[in-house]
Amino acid sequence: MLKKEYKKGDLTIVWQPDLCIHSGVCFHNLPAVFKPRDRPWVRPEAADDTALIEAVNACPSGALSIKAAPIPTVSADTQVQEKSKVKLFENGPIRVLGPVEITMPDGTIVEKPNGISFCRCGGSASWPFCDSSHKTNGFKG
Repeated sequence: MLKKEYKKGDLTIVWQPDLCIHSGVCFHNLPAVFKPRDRPWVRPEAADDTALIEAVNACPSGALSIKAAPIPTVSADTQVQEKSKVKLFENGPIRVLGPVEITMPDGTIVEKPNGISFCRCGGSASWPFCDSSHKTNGFKG
């Protein structure tokens, strides 16, 4: 799967175009950074790290993610497990918020550190991930 990386200091924005559903959330939230008509279209130097992380975390498809400098690991007995958060969109996808590890039918592991949107309409060409097919195939649910 194609990945493009855009660096700013220790922070790297990763874009996976095959997962992008072109919702426009990124450039509506942070137009100084995300400029779809320009090349490169991501300019992380145009915002502070907090704004970048918030905008990337709002990506409904998981096409955008953050790769930061490695964080020291915590031992298993002191690690705190957060609740999983899932949002159902009316007539749209299931959005899993936060880090998720997906085991595909063939056993491949896909990691999405900022969450992912799963298809509910059955029409996605990127199954099990949402590609916005629900917007054109009449899905209600």
